[in-house]
Amino acid sequence: MRIVTWNVNGLRACARKGFSQFLQSSGADVLTLQEVRAFPEQLDDGIRAPLGWHTAFAPAERPGYSGVAIYSRIPPDRIDDSLGETRFDVEGRFIVAHFGRMAIASVYFPKGSGRNRDNSRVPYKLDFYAAVFERIERLRRRGPVFVAGDYNTAHEAIDLARPKANVRASGFLPAERAEMTRWLDAGWVDTFRALHLGKPGHYTWWRQFGGARESNVGWRIDYVLASRSGFRRVREAFIWPEILGSDHCPAGVDLVPVSVAQEHGAR
Repeated sequence: MRIVTWNVNGLRACARKGFSQFLQSSGADVLTLQEVRAFPEQLDDGIRAPLGWHTAFAPAERPGYSGVAIYSRIPPDRIDDSLGETRFDVEGRFIVAHFGRMAIASVYFPKGSGRNRDNSRVPYKLDFYAAVFERIERLRRRGPVFVAGDYNTAHEAIDLARPKANVRASGFLPAERAEMTRWLDAGWVDTFRALHLGKPGHYTWWRQFGGARESNVGWRIDYVLASRSGFRRVREAFIWPEILGSDHCPAGVDLVPVSVAQEHGAR
């Protein structure tokens, strides 16, 4: 079973750059998307409901903003897309699909920089982290949980190319990093770092100017975090920087050979 996550930076734009081909060639059983930036009815049929896939969307109320989605090879038992707080739900940042005991969430964590790049949204960002944490802590009592998405935080210096230049930038602030540490201390596993310990140069986002991607001056801010029971099923974790179509690249995990259908039937 393969779970892939990708911030597509606008699904309609990504569709013009080969999203459908990626979907079919990725080998994914579950694909989580962030920054969809479209209402479902604005998407072509082949993107909104491609043959062989089941889709669920949680758009923002604001047009052209945020939005998350989950594509899966089989239908989930249930979809949840509310954290129970209007200030979070209106931004379309959270959706979770349940397959038997397994839960897979697509989450688009906010940037903290704010409109004026004064880090004014950091309190909102940290509150959102706390709300998601509370929800997934409840979910993992039932079975394996994977929280896939754009966390908008580089946890350690190894996770960005220029840590010293970004110590005051949202995405690498002490409070943001400490929140991720809190998750890991509670037993959530950064799957990629756990399996690729100490390997630098692995990033998932690059600025769209100055040749940042070509020079690999990036940040690793897209993760698949797993509960302890989920991580026991992880065979490999990967990042695909060669996949274009967004300023982010896909990341994901391969699980031990248990099919989606088998997991779907587990009780």
